[in-house]
Amino acid sequence: MLPESPTSHHSETQSSNLDNMRKLRVLVIDDDPLVVKFLEAGLREESFDVVCAGDGPSGVHMALSDSVDIVVLDFVLPGFDGLEACRRIRAESSVPILMLSVQDAAVDKIRALNLGADDYLSKPFVLEELCARINSILRRSSRGGSVRAYGRIHVGSLSVDLTRRVVSLHDKDVRLTPTEFALMQELAVNAGAVLTQRDLLTRVWGPEYVDDTEYLHVFVSRLRKKIETNHTHPEYLVTVPGVGYILQQPAN
Repeated sequence: MLPESPTSHHSETQSSNLDNMRKLRVLVIDDDPLVVKFLEAGLREESFDVVCAGDGPSGVHMALSDSVDIVVLDFVLPGFDGLEACRRIRAESSVPILMLSVQDAAVDKIRALNLGADDYLSKPFVLEELCARINSILRRSSRGGSVRAYGRIHVGSLSVDLTRRVVSLHDKDVRLTPTEFALMQELAVNAGAVLTQRDLLTRVWGPEYVDDTEYLHVFVSRLRKKIETNHTHPEYLVTVPGVGYILQQPAN
């Protein structure tokens, strides 16, 4: 019997390890069969596992009951629309959500972001752009922005655990989406310093989002509703007019 070559053994081990790695799973919720077929084939070509739903109710059920890493959600759906689906998913889960729409109206984008979406992409789009958006969201989900930090940061009664990726207020956990945590992490690591809008957009979303200030405004508003006693008069996450934002110790 011939001895097994080291190269052959390494190759088989590497193949076995790759087989054991779980592919990232994308849930596509869209009622257009052509769009679903296009996304399913394209995303699988990019090594994603893909599951699909054709209406709002079944999409929400799959998002909440299946193990999915990100949801690609169409704006217009039977049963109930994508905005309602987004609201229902976000009420129970922090899974990242990318909204798709044939409209490019700023008001629709802001509505989607306010309801908990992590990003918004207008149809028609090229597959490369969709994959770039998905990968950008998943990077925020896995490492939270541009910093790689560990430990716990305290700002007043607010605590940001960078290792466990958990935020708590008065010792009670605050559930954040991956993008909300990415933004909070950037602010916490730089607590007491003013961060410009450009800095935050670049660090959290990426340089291609540097002019998309509505993203930042919406997510700051979302954070304030979760960490401030009165989100209309914030004490922690304060606006520096004409510059950006600062995470600071409350006055009292």
